[in-house]
Amino acid sequence: MMAKLLQRINDPGDLRKLSPREENKLLEEIRSFLIESVSHTGGHLAPNLGVVELTVALHSVFSSPHDKIIWDVGHQSYVHKLLTGRYDRFATLRQYEGISGFPKRQESPHDIFDTGHSSTSISVALGIAKARDMAGKRNRVIAVIGDGSLTGGLALEGLNQAGHLATDLTVVLNDNEMSISHNVGALSTYLNRIRTDPIYFRVKKDLEYLLSKVPAIGGTMVKVVERLKDSLKYLLVPGVLFEELGFTYLGPVDGHNLGLLKNTLENTKKIKGPILVHVITKKGKGYRPAEENPGKFHGIGPFAVESGQVLKRNTNPSYTEVFGQTLVNLAKENEKIVAITAAMPDGTGLKAFSRTFPQRFFDVGIAEQHAVTFGAGLANEGFKPVVAIYSTFLQRAYDQIVHDACLQKLPLVLAIDRAGLVGEDGPTHHGVFDFAYLRHIPEIVVMAPKDEGELQQMMKTAVDYPGVIAFRYPRGRSRGAALTQCPQGLPIGKGEVLREGKDLVILAIGTMVYPALEAAEELSRENNLEVTVVNSRFLKPLDEALITSLTQDIGKVLTVEEHVLSGGFGSSVLELMEARGLNPQIKRLGLPDDFIQHGEVKLLLEKYRLDKKGIRDAALELIRGEK
Repeated sequence: MMAKLLQRINDPGDLRKLSPREENKLLEEIRSFLIESVSHTGGHLAPNLGVVELTVALHSVFSSPHDKIIWDVGHQSYVHKLLTGRYDRFATLRQYEGISGFPKRQESPHDIFDTGHSSTSISVALGIAKARDMAGKRNRVIAVIGDGSLTGGLALEGLNQAGHLATDLTVVLNDNEMSISHNVGALSTYLNRIRTDPIYFRVKKDLEYLLSKVPAIGGTMVKVVERLKDSLKYLLVPGVLFEELGFTYLGPVDGHNLGLLKNTLENTKKIKGPILVHVITKKGKGYRPAEENPGKFHGIGPFAVESGQVLKRNTNPSYTEVFGQTLVNLAKENEKIVAITAAMPDGTGLKAFSRTFPQRFFDVGIAEQHAVTFGAGLANEGFKPVVAIYSTFLQRAYDQIVHDACLQKLPLVLAIDRAGLVGEDGPTHHGVFDFAYLRHIPEIVVMAPKDEGELQQMMKTAVDYPGVIAFRYPRGRSRGAALTQCPQGLPIGKGEVLREGKDLVILAIGTMVYPALEAAEELSRENNLEVTVVNSRFLKPLDEALITSLTQDIGKVLTVEEHVLSGGFGSSVLELMEARGLNPQIKRLGLPDDFIQHGEVKLLLEKYRLDKKGIRDAALELIRGEK
């Protein structure tokens, strides 16, 4: 389908020029365009198909960027990008130097706030709304948040303060986990119409005032009316929790009825104070494979439109899949093992565990802090909790790792998925800070495997360890290493010499071990240089004896890590050198003190010299004494 109408939308104001018939045509064009485009670039398809009508309604009713629309997480902002002048650049979505898959302030004035992690929009919107009030402005502020994100503590904290401050703020709750029966939908529409009528508010206020003036019994009558009103509210209004927090609740509203959405959003302009509009949508709306399997299409790589099948180039299992199946095998041998995820059973590979051991599996919702402390409570009572969280999301639970796990030396396992560069999701999702935020904490062991076989060994090491232990592993397909049903554990803090040589020692960790080996082989073949390569395995504790011995014997050391240099593996090696009074020639390879943009992982590794060529060139510079 040619997106003729969509091509004419250069600014949200263009939406207000469309007839109802053209609006319906536009909705069809957007869905067709999204399916075709994301099939090539990959991305978050199901969430965006679910908010087509909602996004068109928001931009039809409100005047962005004068009115501020803040998207929670932001993975559902593709339609927003299409309607705000980025149609011509959409083919570059999530590509290196192309447009981001999330809102980015530098991209457009319509992107009010950079997002990528959940549960932030209400707090951000409330801050913007209060800034508006203090500046004497009158624009509207709208936070769009999903039902999953609403489980995050930050979202609840924002709701609590918004109700307390009673400032003008609209929260749109995009709920794709429930459905509306015809009767409930009709009732809510009727109630919404009454409650957004200015006459209702005026009569309500006047009646309460008059009743309170009735001698002797006036106050009692007001209280009786309030109790009666509350009884009806609890019976009829599903949003009573939000009302108790100080919000005017509107909904539930059919999120795929554009006319109803527009009317409801227009009505919010008549109401003072915080408002919550409860919108019911369907993930993947309009594309059957995504409707039937929204989890698969939440974030997906390139796929065939006709079948919905992902176009896979590598048939090896992913590291996530290896983790998930290995944990099931280990749990069969150890009934104390339990698994915890923060709303990511598919993403963390724990779906198989949840089916095999439903009583030992816990999905706590988007609540990483709670996940760690909940795990600590289980560990305190003799269980072996394995908390599986993406590296970038585990940042949220830093205090809980310190205070609730490490300080108390509890037997807790942190399985850190998506470590290192994750590619097209960009700076909010790259897991490049975990070494730095973990290694300085006392009473923790931190590991990183060179391949999936070693991942299995580290998992066995972790479930047998009596304290806090973490292992980090990358996104994507594994290398094809041999797997086993019965992995053996590793001695804590011991590295592995994979290649011996007299000219240089390369200390590599995790994903950088194999590129380091390849670089060493090329240096031997082409430059007649012999390089020692160490699979360090452990960030903490380091294999101090091995590193010290090799440093004293060879005198030239190159460290390589897929992590920021500040506070990472190379930094820990430098600290060891200082502590031992060693002064070798040393060079560190890693990521710079910057937020790494989105792009294909292979391209990013090449850019930051973390591929075979980059490591080889750095080794030559060090051996030749070049800076």
